Amino acid sequence: MTRPLICRIDASALAHNLARIQSLAPNAPIWAVAKARAYGHGLSQALQGFSAAAGIAVLEIEEAAHLRSAGWEKPILLLEGLFRPQDLSAAAELRLDLAVHQAEQAQAFFSAAAPAVAYLQSGARVWLKLNTGMNRLGFPTRGGLEPLRELVDSLRQTLGVGRVGFMMHFAQAESPLASEEPFARFEWALERLGHGAGEPLSLANSAAVIHLAFARMGWLRPGIALYGASPFRFDRGGHAPVFSNLGLRPAQTLQTELIAIQHLQAGDGVGYGMRFRASGPMRIGVAAVGYADGYPRTAPDGTPVLVDGKRCAVAGQVSMDLLTIDLTAVPQARVGSRVELWGAGLAVDEVASHCGTVGYELLTAITPRVARHALAIPGAMSGTGKG
Repeated sequence: MTRPLICRIDASALAHNLARIQSLAPNAPIWAVAKARAYGHGLSQALQGFSAAAGIAVLEIEEAAHLRSAGWEKPILLLEGLFRPQDLSAAAELRLDLAVHQAEQAQAFFSAAAPAVAYLQSGARVWLKLNTGMNRLGFPTRGGLEPLRELVDSLRQTLGVGRVGFMMHFAQAESPLASEEPFARFEWALERLGHGAGEPLSLANSAAVIHLAFARMGWLRPGIALYGASPFRFDRGGHAPVFSNLGLRPAQTLQTELIAIQHLQAGDGVGYGMRFRASGPMRIGVAAVGYADGYPRTAPDGTPVLVDGKRCAVAGQVSMDLLTIDLTAVPQARVGSRVELWGAGLAVDEVASHCGTVGYELLTAITPRVARHALAIPGAMSGTGKG
């Protein structure tokens, strides 16, 4: 018998979410961020769901090559640029927009004549990433900017008018007040770098698109929201008011079945370490899912799950292949009853909040042994993205 654990991906939900995000800034082009195998949803599903996007942003050249081979002809952005200078030839062949976050990356355009010429002919752009306070990647925006101005001018001269853009990343987009200073630093730097009218900008990730109206300029870069999950932390009651009113649909559902039921008496323990003990007679359901599938081992007792559509709770330590569930709320549950770990009926963000993490981690952590079932958009082709 095939193990009943399935990860369902709904491409129509991706398309719906893209349209909802686009409605917040109807005239802004969107980079649909699809790194980490489209946040665990799969690049093939992303191609269908994001066919209306102006471009797709990924992390690795291999992801970009997959998109091109599947028929995506619109722009593709490498969010961290080139990891090795010799990859410029492949980037040129694939017509990739490239983030440049340090001077060493920019040297690839000056030190290798043939790749630079090919890149010039590809029509793609270079996006200078400015560090406005997050202190991960990017050129600093404090102190003198003369060395950076010289680099920018050299790139403008090498690549041509309108081929150099500028980007930043908000660290605290959930807070308009905390985001004002990074935004001001970005504007200050643009002024000193001689930002021209034809040079594109990109500021807003999911949280910024949703929460910072002043950041909805240039190319938007939504990620997690496109998959129906929240860039804002949920509380344990499953609430994130800023996010909840957007009408987004979860695109990933992780579901399985009960494969056994145990009858406990008062004092009986469950699972490794006997972390959970019954206070009286009760039924424990055993579901076919565990941490080797990507379900978090850190899930404490009380983490919500759905059994036959009813809210139940984890009871006992998550093991490699199995999850034990308190069935008190579902007396009719039986072997074969459906168990939803997260999805349309239970927000992944709520589960993540119980586990001390974020929905991003759970969505991207599903392991290869989990069967996948893609729900395609009727009439859509996986290689859409022309025009």
